[in-house]
Amino acid sequence: MRAAVAMSGGVDSSTAACLLKEAGYDLIGVTLKLFPGGDTEKSACRLSDDVEDARTVARRLDIPHYVFNGTDCFRNQVMEPFAASYCRGETPNPCIDCNRHLKFGALLQHVQELSQEKLATGHYVRLSFDAGADRWLLHKAVHREKDQSYVLYCLTQDQLSHSLFPLGKLSKEEVRIIAGDRGLVNARKRESQDICFVPDGDYAAFIRRHTGQSFPAGPFLDEEGHILGTHQGIIGYTVGQRRGLGVSSNHGRLYVKEVRPADNAVVLSENKALYTRSLTTRSLNLIACRQLSAPVRLAARIRYRMTEQPCTAEQTGPDTLRIDFDQPQRAVTPGQAVVLYDGDTVVGGGVIEKGDT
Repeated sequence: MRAAVAMSGGVDSSTAACLLKEAGYDLIGVTLKLFPGGDTEKSACRLSDDVEDARTVARRLDIPHYVFNGTDCFRNQVMEPFAASYCRGETPNPCIDCNRHLKFGALLQHVQELSQEKLATGHYVRLSFDAGADRWLLHKAVHREKDQSYVLYCLTQDQLSHSLFPLGKLSKEEVRIIAGDRGLVNARKRESQDICFVPDGDYAAFIRRHTGQSFPAGPFLDEEGHILGTHQGIIGYTVGQRRGLGVSSNHGRLYVKEVRPADNAVVLSENKALYTRSLTTRSLNLIACRQLSAPVRLAARIRYRMTEQPCTAEQTGPDTLRIDFDQPQRAVTPGQAVVLYDGDTVVGGGVIEKGDT
């Protein structure tokens, strides 16, 4: 079978390529160039090193390697929505948009134009086909500490049908051992923990540079609307945040409860006020079924690094959902994804609109 491997220069995608080559696939390596320079010089420099690592591994495996220009798509489909979401008072996860539009969108289109049947990545997930339901199913990785199903809930049936995930049954250490045994240059390469286009972690500074906008100071309010202090621009805050507020209270520690662009206010509360039992979503994508025809018992994850929680999910429109949790959840954050699971299987997910008490 003809397949392409999305090679980022890291050990995961390189090991995926190695395993597929050994399994007998007619293989090529592909990399997307994401940054032209400008306001992302550090990221562009790091990507240059990553591309060279990918090329080195491709040479080691004796497979062709192609680099495609994805800068415009990345800016329009990932960076722009990221900045716009923060301006709306949300906290987005750009990796989800990158997977949807770049890796399994633009890159998949490129490899299909090269007559490759499948696109493989180094994601830690598993894939199966349910013949009875005529659906491709996405499952958690065997080793939960590396499971990446949360950031792939957005994939369509067509995208999944052209995907390969060779690492779904492996641990990170097993991947590094395989890479080391095969002499791959990046066997012990450090993992990046940052958003690639904000390598210093200063999201607010990036958004100011990217949009060219200034975000003025405004009031910190309590839940009754009393002024507690002054914030330094709404893009610097997210629900549940405690550090960096610079506001004291006689009632204990304060946390961000709500970011309100409409009146340039940030609402603070005590920790107990951050808990909600329900949430609503937009941009619903279902994998395991075409629709939820009735309320169903599932489990939901509202952040990447958390354990999913028992809930009842009800589809309320073509792309909207309501989720009611058995137990209140802390800091339900607009803009983040909520992903639904039935055991190890991803049912689907959406973007959180708001939490409800």
